[in-house]
Parts: sequence; structure tokens; C-alpha cells
Amino acid sequence: MVIQAAAVLGQARAGTIKILANLSPTRSQALPGVPTSDESGIPGLHASGWFGLFAPRGTPKEIIARLNAAMVQALADPAVRARFAELGLDVASREQQTPEGLAAFHKAEVEKWWPIIKAANIKVQ
Repeated sequence: MVIQAAAVLGQARAGTIKILANLSPTRSQALPGVPTSDESGIPGLHASGWFGLFAPRGTPKEIIARLNAAMVQALADPAVRARFAELGLDVASREQQTPEGLAAFHKAEVEKWWPIIKAANIKVQ
């Protein structure tokens, strides 16, 4: 099964399931003993779950900057980071915690997955 680690972290920590690989390019801080797909012999199989904060098109830049500053501050809080780690969630790098960093990441995700979506004829329901 391919699933976000956060959804099965409790079972993995209890030993009732075994996670074979992390589909991120780097090891998860929540599960440092789990090898990446690259390390497991399946290079390039990257399918991470992720979260981003988006605002409507046309939102003033100063509002975006204030929202971003608040998010960066929250993600730097040791208590937030500890809770995320407990939940099996890794915090994006500081470079990705900018509107430009998220935009670049999002664009790369669309470019990676769009050909697969088209080839599989996946439609929105």
C-alpha cells in the first residue's frame, strides 16, 4: 500500500505494520530508520504528500507577506515542530517556506504528475 506515513505512524511505531520505503527524496525525520525509495533500489519513485497555504489570485502582496511571515514563525516554533514530528509530518525547508518556493514546488509537482494523469485518463469527479 502507498500511503502517507502520518496515517499509519501509530501502527508502525507499535510494530503492527512495517514501512518498507519512504517515497520522498530524503529520509523522514519522523521515521529516520526507514530508507528512501532511492536507497531501496527504486530510484526516482517520489510521491510525497504535502500541504501548502494558498490565497486567492489577486491577493495583495502585503497580505501574502503577512500570511507567509506568520506561517514561517509558526513552523519555526519548537512545539509545533515537535507536534508535527509526533504526527509523522516533516516541515518543508526554509527555502520552500516562501511564496516563490511553494510556487516552484507546486509547478514541479504539476509537471511531474500531469503526464501521468493524462496517460491514465483520470478525470475529476
